[in-house]
Amino acid sequence: MTLIIDSTDETNELTEQQMLEIERIISFAAQKQKVENSEVSITFVTNEKIHEINREYRDKDAPTDVISFALEELGEGETELIATDMPRILGDIIISVPKAKEQAEEYGHSFIRELGFLAVHGFLHLLGYDHMTEAEEKVMFTLQKDILDEYGLKR
Repeated sequence: MTLIIDSTDETNELTEQQMLEIERIISFAAQKQKVENSEVSITFVTNEKIHEINREYRDKDAPTDVISFALEELGEGETELIATDMPRILGDIIISVPKAKEQAEEYGHSFIRELGFLAVHGFLHLLGYDHMTEAEEKVMFTLQKDILDEYGLKR
């Protein structure tokens, strides 16, 4: 077992083919990053839902395109649990379908390319990549572009 992906479309706007394509992209990214025996969830939501999540968990009162919640980040006073026969639970990726549609049009590429970009972006956050500094941004954005290009979702 390499990567278990639990994906849910709360908007009922995505086709089964689009959902499978996103799962394939994330599996490809996991292979490139040598992620094994792991689990991730991807939830596709409305702007209203991601706005609510952004406000509640990030104190940002606006909708956004993607939010990731890494489960491997330990909070103060938390202890790491290690089980050898259990998959490593990476966390949750939440993607706004309306934002993805809007951004695909704005950037002049396909909806599936934008969904793929957002999914890979969120996945890399779960693996510990970030873009808080210029150096981190360069590493993360180059990596996500390389993954998408190699997969075949070029801009």
